[in-house]
Amino acid sequence: MANNSKILLFHVEPTTCRQIESICRFLRIQTVKVKPTSYEQTLGYLAGISGFNRQNKTYTGPEFPSEMLVFAGMDSELVDAFLDAYKKASIPPIGLKAILTQHNIFWTATALYRELFREHTSMH
Repeated sequence: MANNSKILLFHVEPTTCRQIESICRFLRIQTVKVKPTSYEQTLGYLAGISGFNRQNKTYTGPEFPSEMLVFAGMDSELVDAFLDAYKKASIPPIGLKAILTQHNIFWTATALYRELFREHTSMH
């Protein structure tokens, strides 16, 4: 297993956060709790990917209305293992989830949130 596997946590309830961290310790996935002031940074930077530098921007808007997870540096097997353990632990579902891709790595957290929220609301 690669040890650069990370899950970025946005606005996740403290209890849910502890449960996720417990699963991640078991699966050797690093968790990163992203502070609202960093929501204008690129996902590449937030995931700690080299070549992505901190932008000189601070998010001052409201907290995201929903929780969001971003999987970084994880193959589909590891994502599936995490989601399986998550379901087995009966943790309340988080509707907004994304995998870091070549396409969205340059996006800010706020841009990804808007896109996921739009997709989520159109599906439900």
